[in-house]
Amino acid sequence: MTSLSDHTVAAYRSDVRGFAEWVQRLRLEHPDQVRRSNVGRYVSHLATRQYARRSVARKAAALRRYFRWAVRVGLVPVDPTVGLQPRGGDGRLPRVLPHSDLEVLLDGPSPDGEPDWRRRRDDAVLELLYGSGLRVSELCGLDPDALELDRGAVVVWGKGSKQRRLPLSDPAVRALRSWLAVRHDVLPADPAATGTPLFGNERGHRLTPRDVRRILDRRSPSPTHPHALRHSFATHLLDGGADLRAVQELLGHADVATTQRYTHVSKERLRSAYVAAHPRA
Repeated sequence: MTSLSDHTVAAYRSDVRGFAEWVQRLRLEHPDQVRRSNVGRYVSHLATRQYARRSVARKAAALRRYFRWAVRVGLVPVDPTVGLQPRGGDGRLPRVLPHSDLEVLLDGPSPDGEPDWRRRRDDAVLELLYGSGLRVSELCGLDPDALELDRGAVVVWGKGSKQRRLPLSDPAVRALRSWLAVRHDVLPADPAATGTPLFGNERGHRLTPRDVRRILDRRSPSPTHPHALRHSFATHLLDGGADLRAVQELLGHADVATTQRYTHVSKERLRSAYVAAHPRA
């Protein structure tokens, strides 16, 4: 799994552990006792638990990887996941934040009693997530040397250890300069202690996805998730006429089909605007 992100590896490990706990209830104590029917029943069981189809597909992918490995090392003689083809994603469209929510997130007043350094950090985090469409894991993994502020760019490492260079918006550049001016007050001077992170938390450690979620909890006028800023970035680009392939490159998607779902969001938004505004709609 060397080409997978740490987050994906952790998710797959959890998925395989969940399957192991389920088959133990069937009194199957060793992987070579698992049959294709067991795997099929498990997938059906997940569906009855109302997991999203995308989650079921990921759990099935984890089992396929595990049993391919088990065959390779001689743990099982036959792969019981061969031919397993659960249905793909559930078709739910990505949530796009309304402009009113974005205005509050990016330009709203600071919460009462918020320290200045945290306001500067949070501004920079949110401007990067929305202005450049970063994944939360990519943002948390940034070091200062990834920034090219004079050129308005940032270099990130995405899924599969693939590097891409992204443009920075003018507000993001301003917010990053403001944060960098006080960053040394938050993070320890010894780079060996934290790996020289660009963003840190109150404890002086590298910012985590959970920390980012807390930022949105403080700033957002309605409950949302950090990934919604990435969804909004992509959809607003397409709304503005950006080329689909360009958006694919910016998002770091290996397959353009993954990016195409944002065209459906744009079409739905266009239809909603038509229905709301046209007298004959």
